[in-house]
Amino acid sequence: MPIYEYQCQSCGQIFEVWQKISEKPLEVCQSCGGPVKKLISHTSFQLKGSGWYVTDYARKGGGEKKEGQSEKKTEQKK
Repeated sequence: MPIYEYQCQSCGQIFEVWQKISEKPLEVCQSCGGPVKKLISHTSFQLKGSGWYVTDYARKGGGEKKEGQSEKKTEQKK
């Protein structure tokens, strides 16, 4: 369930609320009852690079290889 940030237009308090995506946004401040505005904030994770699913998760746990596919081996530097 996502966490949304709101800021009160009256008292200026910023607070977070766990809400389902399907729920309506809050309209009233939890402290003073004033109107609130939903804030846009950065997420806590990033999906970088190409093929992150394939390279990180798809073959772990003994998944089957397709015919003609080779596994890359990397050497660790010491």
